[in-house]
Amino acid sequence: MKWVILAIVFYFVGCSSISKNKKTNMEQDNNKFPIEKTDTEWKAILGDFSFHVMREKGTEKPYSSEYETLWDSGTYVCKGCNSELFSSNTKFDAGCGWPSFYQSIDKLKVKEILDTAYGMTRVEVVCANCGGHLGHVFNDGYNQPTGLRYCINGASLGFVKKQ
Repeated sequence: MKWVILAIVFYFVGCSSISKNKKTNMEQDNNKFPIEKTDTEWKAILGDFSFHVMREKGTEKPYSSEYETLWDSGTYVCKGCNSELFSSNTKFDAGCGWPSFYQSIDKLKVKEILDTAYGMTRVEVVCANCGGHLGHVFNDGYNQPTGLRYCINGASLGFVKKQ
């Protein structure tokens, strides 16, 4: 009996994941971005891991990004298209293991999309120029002045040091 219950649970979890993935893919297909490339072109630009994070909505392990502990002055850019996304002036240590910012350089530089994958409700952040997955933004009041925490994958970023 225990195996039957487990099989039923796995069936419904699997079906739920499949339908959510189809919904996510359809939403992304309907969103047009100024820069569009084939998967082959993106892989050549990003490499395998950043491609997984940015184009397949993956994530990196916490505390694994070189940018999580980088405190130099400069600008964080999209690894896919070099669009300026975040200033080092808005970066803070959220203790979550990913580079965190309390605001983007410009609200038009990032796009926020409702993300209901994995049974959670979150707000995904993508580059408004190329559609690359950056991470998520949380309105948890963690940091002032905005109360927002943009939790961003370092694999989605580049950094231009201030001269």
